[in-house]
Amino acid sequence: MDVSDEDLALAAAGGDATAFELLLGRVYDRLFALCFRLTGAQAEAEDLTQDICLALPAKLAGYRGDAKITTWLYRVAMNAATDRRRRAASYARATDGWADVEIDRQKGAVEAAEGTEWLYRAMAGLSPSLRDTLALVLDDVTHAEAAEILGTTEGTISWRVAEAKKKLREMRVLEEEGQ
Repeated sequence: MDVSDEDLALAAAGGDATAFELLLGRVYDRLFALCFRLTGAQAEAEDLTQDICLALPAKLAGYRGDAKITTWLYRVAMNAATDRRRRAASYARATDGWADVEIDRQKGAVEAAEGTEWLYRAMAGLSPSLRDTLALVLDDVTHAEAAEILGTTEGTISWRVAEAKKKLREMRVLEEEGQ
């Protein structure tokens, strides 16, 4: 017995899984070929065809048999391709410029890491009292707390921090002149 595509579609719309499977077997290659022509890329065509096949059981409920199933199915494919293009365009507009933001963020992170690395290397060239004081202050210890920890006065801590900054600036200038 030879059943038409339209009869299979109507049976599939009524919930007949076997009819749906037979119909899909008959139209899948043509559907994929159309999707390939619409997208121009195999992977995109495969994704679009898969999306259509997944939505097809629900969409078949609206098929009334007025048109050939291939005509109706091509309309479904055209709508799906249009929707996919709209989503891609919306996504592109929404993400436009984010690449620049991410590149700037990564560049800033690299520069910060390089600055921190330089600071730790440069601190090794400071006297132990300046290095210890600066290490505490960089760890968010207050001058009063640093004075208590190091057994000195808060004024001495402030002087050491200023002296350490001065020496670090001198080191930076010497390095830049040497390059």
